Amino acid sequence: MKYIVSGYIGFDNFGDEAIAHVLSEKLKKDGAEKVTLISSNPEKTKVLYKVDSCPMLKFLPALIGSDVLVSGGGSLLQDVTSLKSLIYYLIVIYSALFLRKKVWIYAQGIGPINSKVGQILTKFALKKAEKISVRDQKSQELLKSWGIESELVKDPIFELELPQNNSKGTVGVQLRKFEGVNDNFLEKLADEIAKRFSDKKIEVISLQDSIDTEVCEEFAQKLKTKGLNNVEVLKELSLNDVFETISNLEYLIAMRFHANVVGIKSGVKTLAINYDPKVEKLAQEYNLPYINLDYKDFSEQFGRLF
Repeated sequence: MKYIVSGYIGFDNFGDEAIAHVLSEKLKKDGAEKVTLISSNPEKTKVLYKVDSCPMLKFLPALIGSDVLVSGGGSLLQDVTSLKSLIYYLIVIYSALFLRKKVWIYAQGIGPINSKVGQILTKFALKKAEKISVRDQKSQELLKSWGIESELVKDPIFELELPQNNSKGTVGVQLRKFEGVNDNFLEKLADEIAKRFSDKKIEVISLQDSIDTEVCEEFAQKLKTKGLNNVEVLKELSLNDVFETISNLEYLIAMRFHANVVGIKSGVKTLAINYDPKVEKLAQEYNLPYINLDYKDFSEQFGRLF
C-alpha cells in the first residue's frame, strides 16, 4: 500500500514533527510500499524522516499515486486557529474522496469547529472516511453526536519510549506567543516561579522558534529582574533534544499540548498553561494542575505540583 500523510508538517513545530516521525515509522513497520508526507518544507522532511515528500499546495500528483490518505494526527480539523486551515485540510480529504482513495483520520483532536460551514463540511467528510481514531474523549463524544463512530487512542507521542531521568534542580518553562500571553500574565507567572523556584535552574524552552522565541526571551528577562540568575533560553532544538531536555527536568510548566504530553510520558511533575481546549482536555484526563491565562492567582495550582 502507498500512503500519503496530511498534517502540519515542515513548520518546525515540535509536536507535529514528532507525530510525523511516529507515523512514518509506524507505516514503514507495517509494510508500507511508499510513504509521502505533505510538507511546507519537502526537502527537509525527506531528510528527517527518510520518506518521500511533496509541497502543501502541490499534493495532487502524490495523492493520485497513493492508495490511502492519512489525515493527522494533531488538531487539524478545528477552526480556532483559522477557518482557512480547516478548509485546507478538508480540501485534501475531499480530493482523496473524489479520487476514490481510502481516507484514514489518525489520532486527531476534533474541534472546536465554531463556523456552521466548517461543521457541515467536516461532518460530511468524516462520514465518508474508512477509519477514524481520536486522541481524546471529547472528540469522540462530538463525533458520536454527529452519528460517527471512532476509536479512542492515545496521542502518538505516547507510543515513544522516552527517558525518565528527572534530575533534581531544573525547572522547564515552555511558552508560545498567544493573544492572552501578555505582560500582565508573564509578570504573574514570573512572580510565582521566582517565589517557588529561586534555588533552581530555569530553562525557558522554545518548541517552534518562529513563534516561541520572542516571548521566551522576554520571559527570561523578567525572571532575571526578579533575582533569578540561573536562567537559560533553549531554542533550535531537534526532536531528540526536546525529549532529552524535558526528561531531565524536575518540574515543567508548559503551554503546548505536546510539551505536556512529553512531561507526562517522562514522569516529570507538570503544570499545564491552558491556552487551548486541547490542553485543558489533556490536563483533566491526566489530572495535571493547570492555570488559565486569565487566572488572578496561580498559587493553588502551583501548590499541586509539590
